[in-house]
Amino acid sequence: MENFINLVKQIPVTERIERLKEQTLTEPRYLTVEQARIITRVYKEYSEESVAMKRARALKAAAEELELRIDEGELIVGNRSRESCGGVVFPEGGIKWLENEIDILETRPQDKFHVRPEDREYFFRELVPFWEGMTLEDNVAAALPAEIKGCEVVGKLNQKDHAQGHICPNVQEWLEKGPAGLLAEAREKLAAATEEKKEFYRSTELVLEGAIRFMERYAELAEQLAESCPVEKAEEKENYLKIAEVCRNLSRKPAESFREAVQGMWFLIVLLQLESNASSFTPGRADQYLYPYYRKDLDEGRMTLEEAQEILDAAFIKFNQIVYMRNTDGAAFFAGFPIGFNIAVGGQRADGSDAVNELSHLILHAEEHVRMRQPNLSARVHKNSPHSYLKHVAEVISLGTGMPQLFNDEAVVPALEKAGYSHEDAMNYAIVGCVELSVPGKALGFSDAGMFNLVKALELTLNDGVCMQSGKQIGLKLGTLEDFQSFEELEEAYKKQIYYFTEQMEQGLQIVEAMHKKYMVSPMLSCVIDDCMKQGLDVTAGGAVYNKSGIQLIQVANVADSLAALKELVYDKKEITAKELLYQLRNNYPDEKVRQIMLTHAPKYGNDVEWVDNMGEKWVECFKEKIETYKNYRGGNYTIGLYTVSAHVPMGIKVAATPDGRRSGEPLADGGLSAVYGRDRKGPTALLRSVSRINSGNAANGSLLNMKFAPQMFADDEGIEKFCGIIRGFIELKINHVQFNVVNKEDLIAAKKNPENYRHLLVRVAGYTANYVDLAEKLQDEIIARTEYGGNA
Repeated sequence: MENFINLVKQIPVTERIERLKEQTLTEPRYLTVEQARIITRVYKEYSEESVAMKRARALKAAAEELELRIDEGELIVGNRSRESCGGVVFPEGGIKWLENEIDILETRPQDKFHVRPEDREYFFRELVPFWEGMTLEDNVAAALPAEIKGCEVVGKLNQKDHAQGHICPNVQEWLEKGPAGLLAEAREKLAAATEEKKEFYRSTELVLEGAIRFMERYAELAEQLAESCPVEKAEEKENYLKIAEVCRNLSRKPAESFREAVQGMWFLIVLLQLESNASSFTPGRADQYLYPYYRKDLDEGRMTLEEAQEILDAAFIKFNQIVYMRNTDGAAFFAGFPIGFNIAVGGQRADGSDAVNELSHLILHAEEHVRMRQPNLSARVHKNSPHSYLKHVAEVISLGTGMPQLFNDEAVVPALEKAGYSHEDAMNYAIVGCVELSVPGKALGFSDAGMFNLVKALELTLNDGVCMQSGKQIGLKLGTLEDFQSFEELEEAYKKQIYYFTEQMEQGLQIVEAMHKKYMVSPMLSCVIDDCMKQGLDVTAGGAVYNKSGIQLIQVANVADSLAALKELVYDKKEITAKELLYQLRNNYPDEKVRQIMLTHAPKYGNDVEWVDNMGEKWVECFKEKIETYKNYRGGNYTIGLYTVSAHVPMGIKVAATPDGRRSGEPLADGGLSAVYGRDRKGPTALLRSVSRINSGNAANGSLLNMKFAPQMFADDEGIEKFCGIIRGFIELKINHVQFNVVNKEDLIAAKKNPENYRHLLVRVAGYTANYVDLAEKLQDEIIARTEYGGNA
């Protein structure tokens, strides 16, 4: 394989790819109401029909009517709006937030969109009055009790104004059958269905008819463009005709060539976006299901290696032309457009053999060529991963795009099995969104169901359930820090607060999922998730083989550091009294000397101090024990995630000063298992050992570890080999995940001052890559503050 890797590295990026990339990066982002017009018209015309039928008809109409666009030079085509990177208004999910924020979209701190006056006028004239009280957002808000809403400062509920994405569809079956094959299957089942099931199959029939027409329309547009091509652009005309051939073939039959397979995969992602306007519809293990098409074309001489590379490069660019327009609060929690099109390479087959193939390396090389924020590239690794593969992965990481992130089969597979997945399915895992774990084509993991702020729960524990920032009674009245005569009493109170907020959050999650079943029926998605078609049951109603709900715990490092400081400095060594510390916390450390004592006199997580690390593990286990007593709305179990996306910044704003020396409103630790920035001082190996003490088996929804290395680490082969050694250590310690920023602190500071000179600077935020200059200042500062390693392990 080493000879092949060297051959791949010699393939240069083409002028076509450079041009398409620059065009994507420079095209302005606009809000678009085109699909909203179509959806609204359908809901008016079919007002007496069920939501399921209206949603199916709306998707079919959008596929048949949306204005299409093919740019000169494109090899892979398709989008959900004519606007590249358009901010799609999707009224079924919710527009209340947009009603309040449409006039600040162009000026808000991050993730900005331009708004055309005529679109704004239509929004207020037509959309706002028609959709009042009909959206998912409105109905969730009406259904949630005040007590649950009040608890969201600890147990934040997600997915309240949009459909649940974070799903890996069965791309392989989609390619092997094609929409025409699936349509024939739906019609066959419709003919034999009971009355109860007929609506499901009729809705799938409608969306598949729309999918076919969507592809045909791209074929027709490509033919029109070919016909209008001037004589001197013969090569471009040939490309348009090839696009037409590929799209028409896909509309009629299964994919046959590599280009058809890549195009078919992309069409599926676009159609799922059209249906639900959600984030993270994931291609999954593309190097596995695309490989037969690649191999066949190469062996039969229908495609060169260079052509295969350019097709992949072109697909990578397309992944950057769909963004998700979030509200200001959501943009703060998920900054930098992390829509989460996650492609995984490598890993193992079901029999345990290594799965790396030539396509794995071509996909890695596509990242070397394109270097954009999407797709979110992941590399699966295991104890028998070839050194040539790990070295190529390390070389791509050294480029500084934050990709690929690494997932460890030695930890992930057992965690998934523990959560109820079969061994075969666990071995075939893919990643959705940022770092969430799933099984291709079999699961609705609802992996971004909510976020549980362990640090806020601790604040409330120390203050009799009263928020130190607002003065409101939020938690249980169990006493203050002064009342707890022992550390064990404090821990018992903390446990009761966690249990209380878990109960409130779980009740809220039941309501949110019930509203999804009622208002976000997803017939297109149900066509590509087993066993929905078999059962005649929508994915939102429990039709998938696996029905999970994932909750993120935030933030292990702050909890471990705070409890260690309380135990060591208040209860054991008595360097500070409970009364004095409580005063300092309530007043945001007016005495800097006291803050420094809390910050420096107790050991910190991330430095291979076992008892401190175990503090973090203890409270992950506590939450797990409680949440596992519940079943979600679809009858599945809850899984835990240990990651933040970028929520550690806005969630930190809502947490008062903490016993670890952190001031009120400052960010929490980044990542999910990362140490608080600047506190891991004993090198990367010590950090990895600390992280390994947080039981990876409890994180079946994914975990996240951020590490930052100076570019000098990768300056020569010795540095690359040393980094490969760190990867091997990560594998041996059975940690789920790690990702790397490779960037100089000086460059980040300079980019803040002169963003126009650093438009292409990419950084790893928390499970995703973003353009650094697109991030809000607080998040930029947090990334600058992260510990930087120079390579000394």
